[in-house]
Amino acid sequence: MNKLTIAIALLLMTLGVNASSESDNAELAKRLAPVGQVYVAGAVVASTDASGPRSGEKVYQTSCFACHGTGALDAPKKGDASWKPRLEQGFDILLKHSIEGIRNMPARGTCADCSDDELAAAIKFMTDGV
Repeated sequence: MNKLTIAIALLLMTLGVNASSESDNAELAKRLAPVGQVYVAGAVVASTDASGPRSGEKVYQTSCFACHGTGALDAPKKGDASWKPRLEQGFDILLKHSIEGIRNMPARGTCADCSDDELAAAIKFMTDGV
């Protein structure tokens, strides 16, 4: 009898918690909604609209520079001769490694939202002149 009472109490408590959480979701969303915006005179706000694929230079500056601009974690720097043996493997292999990751570089580097074409443009930008 004691175990049955505990089981029923737990069931009723679980149902009560779920019912109250569903009814509170709308109220919670209303409380968490932004109340306004900040305007700074003279500030230029970048558009959040999709404006097409980013250039290789833009991807490099925003996502690749931390390692490929400084040589961190043995990453080849932009325009450096250490790209030559990598380029000899073929561009498709370089792109595959940038998508899947290799050695110290995680998949897609630090640009999780980059398309394959944007990664290819970044590779071309970094290897230009090698």
